[in-house]
Amino acid sequence: MTDFLPINKNECKKRGWDEVDFVYVTGDAYVDHPSFGVAIISRVLEAKGFKVAVLSQPNWHSNSDFMQFGKPRLGFLVTSGNIDSMVAHYTAAKKIRRNDAYTAGGKAGKRPDRAVIVYSNIIRDTYPDCPIIIGGLEASLRRFAHYDYWDDTVRASILIDAKADLLIYGMGENQIIEIAERLSNGEKVDALTDIRGTCYAVDVKDTPYIGVEVPSLENCIKSKKEYAKSVRIEQDEQDHIRGRAVRQRCGKKMVVQNVPMPPLETQELDWVYSLPYMRTYHPSYEVLGGVPGIEEVEFSITHNRGCFGACNFCSIQFHQGRYITARSKESIVEEAKKLTTLNHFKGYIHDIGGPTANFRKPSCEFQLEHGLCKGKKCLAPNPCPNLISNHDEYLDILREVRKLPRVKKVFIRSGIRYDYLLEDKDDTFFKELVENHVSGQLKVAPEHCSASVLDKMGKPHIEAYIEFSKRYFRYTGQINKEQYLVPYLMSSHPGSTLDDAIELACFLKKNHIRPEQVQDFYPTPGTISTCMFYTELDPYTMEEVYVAKTPHDKALQRALLQYYDPKNKQLCEEALRKAHRYDLIGNSKDCLVQPLAYNRNRNNGNRYGKSSNRNKKSNKKR
Repeated sequence: MTDFLPINKNECKKRGWDEVDFVYVTGDAYVDHPSFGVAIISRVLEAKGFKVAVLSQPNWHSNSDFMQFGKPRLGFLVTSGNIDSMVAHYTAAKKIRRNDAYTAGGKAGKRPDRAVIVYSNIIRDTYPDCPIIIGGLEASLRRFAHYDYWDDTVRASILIDAKADLLIYGMGENQIIEIAERLSNGEKVDALTDIRGTCYAVDVKDTPYIGVEVPSLENCIKSKKEYAKSVRIEQDEQDHIRGRAVRQRCGKKMVVQNVPMPPLETQELDWVYSLPYMRTYHPSYEVLGGVPGIEEVEFSITHNRGCFGACNFCSIQFHQGRYITARSKESIVEEAKKLTTLNHFKGYIHDIGGPTANFRKPSCEFQLEHGLCKGKKCLAPNPCPNLISNHDEYLDILREVRKLPRVKKVFIRSGIRYDYLLEDKDDTFFKELVENHVSGQLKVAPEHCSASVLDKMGKPHIEAYIEFSKRYFRYTGQINKEQYLVPYLMSSHPGSTLDDAIELACFLKKNHIRPEQVQDFYPTPGTISTCMFYTELDPYTMEEVYVAKTPHDKALQRALLQYYDPKNKQLCEEALRKAHRYDLIGNSKDCLVQPLAYNRNRNNGNRYGKSSNRNKKSNKKR
């Protein structure tokens, strides 16, 4: 049957279902598109013969919505949706967001804070003996004791707080297939302790002595050094080839993470993306204005998974992993053909990308047998000598899709690793990127210019961005196009001092860059940078790290990155005086801001049309 999965009891009856195998509870509106985790997992289960009902954004103030399908035969699946519910609700300044892209009409407030915990606890109270399996980004990144920015404390594994039976971390397709088949064959959920890519909790006395143990929840709360040590081990073991099981004591329970599930191979990925997605939101949302989150991805294609770039502030390495897998050319072209048949298609494929658009293969051959190097990065601070940079296959795919009937343009919007691109000795892809795949502006992420800050970010030094920008504009000029680079910049990342922010402001001024938006560092769960933010330690060196934590300190750094904006003048001058950079306050071309006294005099002059005689005399005396 090619249709949306049922979202209520009536839709189940239309399918002739008296019972469902799984009820999939999600904090997002139901969008049946392969950019949404709920769509992928539910279609995978459907393809394996299981009956899945989707319970989207249930009312959590009672259990009536959770009871409408009855008790499922095999269990409840619970996710907050595509992103962490706290990130969905709050800005980096902890202010409530006005909109929610994953809710019909963009309306905020349709899911609870800590959605996975809230939903799971309601289910546990309603159906005490029914299996509960949690997954998605919120569960995956909170699987160990973790610093929670919103509570400003270390919280226990979400598995404990949710009272769930199993936690799936990572992408989850093979995990959910094995779980579903074994439950269907009569195994009890508490016997499913050997599935890769999952976590479970047992009484401490029943601890399996495998793998490595990290500091307990209690020790992580008491000692920031212990917390940093825990984070480093957790990160280092996230490799499907060399990774070990990890266990952590939380009170009277031991949380056990089994070794990672191997990422899907090309044939498996092709199958997942070939499933009969409706590729849009459920029609019940139409009267509410649709779901805004579909707009950017409706005509986009995911061609890869994983990212060996492994930026410290990014959750991908702890969720998807660093190992690259990719779909076949045939699978991608077939999906592109489907897009051209959709009603709203206007000739533009918005993206053929992924976590990093121009990664198609693992970064080197060594990792194929031994896994990715522990504690090292493939690209930062400098590219590894073993790195293999080649864009031939990706370029071939882009060329093939460009030739399809009805396709006018194919853009790349999900992000290019320019440092990886520079390592390719053949610049054919670079030139075709500039000529064919930029929609007026290309977004890239240098993030900062200070070497010490970039080291804490796990990013390449600014020289790579400078070289990339020179070549980008040279190639753009050769084809007589007016195109731009839009650099993503981050303020207040751990390690960024006021001096570093000033260095970045000077860099922006020198290079005539005026960012319209600047992102404050957001301490999301499960990242190395968040560990540094909380502990003020680098977990890989145990060296102290400066962290701007107060709202005012953050505001000073953010203002400097937009020094040219009149509303930031006062903060900028305060920052420069605090750093004793009086050389940057004045009227010369090298200064960042004019002194406030000068601005007041100028404003008075503008107000009255011209300075009064009294002001002239006063100025003369001075």
